[in-house]
Amino acid sequence: MDIKAGLESIKREYSELLNQLSDPELISNWDKFEQLSKRKAKIEKILEKEKEINEINNKMEENKLIIAGREDQDLMSLAETEISQLTEKKKNMEKDLESLVRGSQEIEEGNHNIEAVIVEIRAGTGGEEAALFAANLFRMYSRFAQIKGWQQKTLDSHATELGGFKEIVFEIKPGSGEDNDIYSFLKYEAGVHRVQRIPETEKTGRIHTSTATVAILPKPKKTEIKINSGDLRIDFYRSSGKGGQNVNKRETAVRITHLPTNIVVTSQNERNQLQNKENAMAILEARVLRKKEIEDTAKLHGKRKAQIGLAKRVEKIRTYNFPQDRVTDHRIKKSWHHIEGVMDGKLENIVAALSGQDKKQELA
Repeated sequence: MDIKAGLESIKREYSELLNQLSDPELISNWDKFEQLSKRKAKIEKILEKEKEINEINNKMEENKLIIAGREDQDLMSLAETEISQLTEKKKNMEKDLESLVRGSQEIEEGNHNIEAVIVEIRAGTGGEEAALFAANLFRMYSRFAQIKGWQQKTLDSHATELGGFKEIVFEIKPGSGEDNDIYSFLKYEAGVHRVQRIPETEKTGRIHTSTATVAILPKPKKTEIKINSGDLRIDFYRSSGKGGQNVNKRETAVRITHLPTNIVVTSQNERNQLQNKENAMAILEARVLRKKEIEDTAKLHGKRKAQIGLAKRVEKIRTYNFPQDRVTDHRIKKSWHHIEGVMDGKLENIVAALSGQDKKQELA
């Protein structure tokens, strides 16, 4: 990516944003005003970083003039030392600027239209142990969301008698912190997660291997995707608890079928139909958008490429090995220890490593 060209594009966009934000009629469209204001704040961080680099360049030029003057040996020595320090500082800041510009362009490609992220975790192979692992992953992402200051809400779940989950679907929304581009942090989590440990129910001490799948679905803003009510079949039924027994006398659980795509979603966590229907619609919108993205990719790049992309999402991406206190991400062939910390939501190092590898591949 040409950083200079990227900066020029960002500056043109910034000028256009200022024009739009100065329009007095914009205040009547609060959603658009908020979106433009957030984008303006992100761009200003980039422009401030460029300004700091320019200031370093000016200081370096001043020191070069001192050295070229050859009037004071001590002053020349200080100037040479400062140039060395400034060169290293400039190098690091240019990397930061490149990262900001790249991230800004990724956001502009569509992430700014994401209202939230929906995470779906399903137990895979391994029976009850897989369900317990799904519950562990749910707690891990919940703790990560808490650390980041994000808001979380469970949309649907199917628990087991031992406290695991056959399936759990939850939504993560931005909070009051700065790290609110949720999708950029969680997009690397999609795929098959594998656990190797001795289950509590195992009496012989044998290590079991189980799996769970994670799907990360961007939830679009209402303006991004339209679903016609005539395309929906909505059924109500009694919600079930651990082991499948009915827990409500009233039919509060909701099942929605999107007829054009045959996508089926459910929600049963709330005690009233309306809230469960809203939760189910949130899941449906995210899944319909994902299906549309996959179809668009197939049209643009050919069916085979789209199929390869789908296959990647269901590949084994990470192993949590409890006996060896090790978490290994197979995509970047890197391992981390202190597995309990990772399961408690301390994912920053893993996310940073995956993001760094992603950027290297893009540069290559």
